[in-house]
Amino acid sequence: MRLSLKYTAIILRLNLTVIFSDFYMVIQLFSKGGPLMWPILVASVIAFTIAMERLFFLIGERARLQPRVITKMLSALDNQNFEEALRMGKGSKDFVARLLTTSLQHRDSSISTALLQAANRELARFHRGLDILDTIITLAPLLGLLGTVTGMIHSFGLLGTEELGTPAAITGGIAEALIATAFGLGVAIIALIPYNYFNSCLEKARLRIQDAALHVEICCSNREPTAAKQ
Repeated sequence: MRLSLKYTAIILRLNLTVIFSDFYMVIQLFSKGGPLMWPILVASVIAFTIAMERLFFLIGERARLQPRVITKMLSALDNQNFEEALRMGKGSKDFVARLLTTSLQHRDSSISTALLQAANRELARFHRGLDILDTIITLAPLLGLLGTVTGMIHSFGLLGTEELGTPAAITGGIAEALIATAFGLGVAIIALIPYNYFNSCLEKARLRIQDAALHVEICCSNREPTAAKQ
């Protein structure tokens, strides 16, 4: 028992040593990347914050989905039972149910306009933050490239000084200048994965909203001739 605890403590100590050494190496690389590493760091923090906020948002929206309620509402609409569909929608937190409820509340005035406004409002919730994430994906590699260019300008500037006899200083400066590009590309690549996932979730929500809106418009268009006959 004591031996197992001893070996566990040794392994844990080795893992901590490796983690701290890797962290120290990252800090060293960051300090060698030049002043433009700071904007890249800010961009990475913003991208991480947006990604986490969107992830929690989607988890919450998925927990509030009520496909059975939506099915019952659409079935009530098929039977021209608009009041029953409206009653079921008012107690639901599903975003499609909110869309249907809002449109049914304005069915006697302009249901198309109500559907459009409700759809835009719901889709805006899914799209929030994605423009900033898209900008960071484009901006981070450009910042890294700019840092590399400025670093190479500084390195080649040594050619006119006494550093000409030490080419290692020049090549070392070029290698350090490339760190900014590596970090910028890393931020963009990592941010691209959640960005594409959030876009796919946005498209799925758009399809659900379009299907529900089309169903409402068809049911309301069938209601008008019936009301006219009566």
